Amino acid sequence: MKFTCEKYLLSLAVATAGRAAASKSPIPAMEGLLIEAGHNVRITGYDLKKGIYTTFEADVSAPGSVVINAKLFGDIVRKLPDGIVSVCSDGNNAVNIACGNADYNISGTASDDFPELPSLDYSSNLSLPQDTMARMIAETSFAISTNESRPVYTGALIEVENNIMTMVAVDGYRMALRREAVETCDAESLKFIVPGAALSDLEKICMSPEEPVKIAVGSKHVSFSVGDTVLISRRLEGEFLNFRKTVPGDFPIQLKAQRADLLRCTDRVSLIIDDRTKNPLRCVFGDNLLTITCATPLGRAEDCCPLEGDGGGMIIGFNNSYLMDAFKAAPADTLRINIVNGSAPCIITPEDGGDSFLYMILPVRLRSEG
Repeated sequence: MKFTCEKYLLSLAVATAGRAAASKSPIPAMEGLLIEAGHNVRITGYDLKKGIYTTFEADVSAPGSVVINAKLFGDIVRKLPDGIVSVCSDGNNAVNIACGNADYNISGTASDDFPELPSLDYSSNLSLPQDTMARMIAETSFAISTNESRPVYTGALIEVENNIMTMVAVDGYRMALRREAVETCDAESLKFIVPGAALSDLEKICMSPEEPVKIAVGSKHVSFSVGDTVLISRRLEGEFLNFRKTVPGDFPIQLKAQRADLLRCTDRVSLIIDDRTKNPLRCVFGDNLLTITCATPLGRAEDCCPLEGDGGGMIIGFNNSYLMDAFKAAPADTLRINIVNGSAPCIITPEDGGDSFLYMILPVRLRSEG
């Protein structure tokens, strides 16, 4: 195998496919990237849970394939000087990488040792803009659970009905929901769960607002095609939370506030909270005013934020990080805060009453100050 290409193209391809390479594996080839040179060059990473392959233009003088350790290859390519890179391998899988005055000779692995990507029995297809997909992931993924004892919640639920995509993430203490229109969909309805790690990689791959993300859904896997790059992920199986029944229907208290004011106020009071003393914020919803206080061994902090509406002096405790995550993610300048009572979840929605996003945060028990 031998090919030459621009360093930028090779570096981008190695970084992209490398996201799916296993960091540690009893199979050495899984810690590598499969390099295949034919008409163009294709680089693949696969850890048996997700796979990423990307294709780029190169001058191929000798077709072939080899597996190169992903970390070593990535480090080498990243530190090469700018210019044309030459990559070649011989029959013993010895690899030479050269650019300018830099020259490396490393050991590769036979491509036969690399695991095959799963066969895909796709039944449904849809597409939406890359920037829309990236925003939906960024504005929900913080609520994906990291608790492996409930695997289904380590991913996000994606539903499509009437050309509207809904993405939902839940971790047992909060819920994040986003809705956007899709460009095309060949099914009346779809429902599948994608692992959070795959969505995180997809968000980083989505860099062009002009091109759509093409999603193909099969019985066990789902693929996301972004330009010359394809990410394949297994679907998570299990019963996901019925989010429609989880959200209360009526809210006796509905308040409006500026997202920036809420975020700044929460951030300032949170300064006295550390990892050892995760005391909750004490939020008092008054007449056109939210007062947030917190007391920890480090001291006591208080700040106020203007509201529109009367909370009737309702006192609710919240985890500061959960509040800040929701305020940072909410894609609107003005938010509506919906409250049932001091022990029910708080629901944050658009000020205009729309359903493009929803954040639900469970309250935290407050210690008596008396």
